[in-house]
Amino acid sequence: MATASVAFKSREDHRKQIELEEARKAGLAPAEVDEDGKEINPHIPQYMSSAPWYLNSEKPSLKHQRKWKSDPNYTKSWYDRGAKIYQAEKYRKGACQNCGAMTHTAKACMDRPRKIGAKYTNKNIAPDEKIESFELDYDGKRDRWNGYDPSTYHRVVDLYEAKEDARKKYLKEQQIKKLEEKNNNQEGDDATSDGDEEDDGLRVDEAKVDESRQMDFAKVEKRVRTTGGGSTGTVRNLRIREDTAKYLLNLDINSAHYDPKTRSMREDPLPDADPNDKFYLGDNQYRNSGQALEFKQMNIHSWEAFDKGQDMHMQAAPSQAELLYKNFKVAKDKLKTHTKDTIMEKYGNASTEDEIPMELLLGQSERQVEYDRAGRIIKGQEVILPKSKYEEDVLANNHTTVWGSWWRDHQWGYRCCQQTIRNSYCTGSAGIEAAEASLDLMKANIARKEACEESPKKVEEKKMAAWGTDVPEDLELNEEALANALKKEDERKREEKDERKRKYNVKYTNDVTPEEMEAYRMKRVHHEDPMKDFM
Repeated sequence: MATASVAFKSREDHRKQIELEEARKAGLAPAEVDEDGKEINPHIPQYMSSAPWYLNSEKPSLKHQRKWKSDPNYTKSWYDRGAKIYQAEKYRKGACQNCGAMTHTAKACMDRPRKIGAKYTNKNIAPDEKIESFELDYDGKRDRWNGYDPSTYHRVVDLYEAKEDARKKYLKEQQIKKLEEKNNNQEGDDATSDGDEEDDGLRVDEAKVDESRQMDFAKVEKRVRTTGGGSTGTVRNLRIREDTAKYLLNLDINSAHYDPKTRSMREDPLPDADPNDKFYLGDNQYRNSGQALEFKQMNIHSWEAFDKGQDMHMQAAPSQAELLYKNFKVAKDKLKTHTKDTIMEKYGNASTEDEIPMELLLGQSERQVEYDRAGRIIKGQEVILPKSKYEEDVLANNHTTVWGSWWRDHQWGYRCCQQTIRNSYCTGSAGIEAAEASLDLMKANIARKEACEESPKKVEEKKMAAWGTDVPEDLELNEEALANALKKEDERKREEKDERKRKYNVKYTNDVTPEEMEAYRMKRVHHEDPMKDFM
């Protein structure tokens, strides 16, 4: 079966070979023996037992399955650490100037640098180290445990065992101390002193008992070189059977569902209990916390990246997906930091020690104000300055103040030059002086003209009250007539807006009463007034 040279066989010889193999597998015929005299397992398949044709093996053998190209000079020995070969008494030429050893130079010396080297003192010459060189194969060079002595691990085991013994001893002493204090505190109780003292005495004696029997529960017995091969470890008792199964925590039928097939209980079986007293909160609690949540986020990131055209898959290449997720988080943090720095550079940071500007301090308040979409206040009492829809504080044509900062004789103007013409060039104080001189001259001409004219004063007062720009202080108006005049003015304006409402028998008169003139003034729209839309 294990022969590699396959010669031509007749049908009868082939049938006999198959019957022989079946008999060997059944144990009726002796197993085939290789060239070393070892039996070959008849259950080994042919593709493993057949040797390649280029080996020209004439006898059945399994050498081709072993490492038959191994170097006979190869050794697994390791460096003899700390070994010394020669101790010199005087300094030798070419030795280390620091310690005096011939096996290294002063640059590679591992001893403490001396104040005066061994080259000059000829004292405390260090011995020469044992230098060895090995030719390691590919695996030997990359074996991280090459040269490790397993017997040194008992130090780690002894250290942890000593810590565990000290911890148990301390806990036992604390338990005995608490019981003794409890006995001392209950000495004054006469009614129950006899029974309590006996029980506490028994508790103290039980606490002082040797723990050798209790330690047997966690004792590990090892079996080395068993029939199956290798070493196995068996624990006498895995745990004390005091842990309640999660499906027995709440026996209510309407409580959390338990799936016996997957042994899972997603919800909390005791939702109303104290969280500090519970040791099981449901499978969903563990799925949404710890590394499970991070793994879920990594899955979501891989799906989104795959949908956007990136070639990555969580199950096919988990290492690549994890690395890309880490790079994504680093880039995201950098972007957040850059955005934060940009905002802080533009608007400043209030948490710094810099002094806050006064305009910010005076503009802050703790009152809550709510606005609607139009900017009007819905809730709150904050006093705000009225703002128009026009641009504010725009200075043009050499003006130092804005249009509307000056008001005189029902006209708006500039305060810097007191001009009432919009978009005029500013003339400054010279323009104000010229305007005052022109106004004085105009008043003088009017006074001279009035003195020359001879007209009744009553008529002049009536025209001034009805048509003039100035209303006298002693003017008295009839309230009913004024109300009727306001109604007529409203009807007249409605007729001006809609021509279809105008009547054919319209009558006009030139006689205007003071009430009608006052109604016209009240209803007249001042086009130059910037606040006309709010009236």
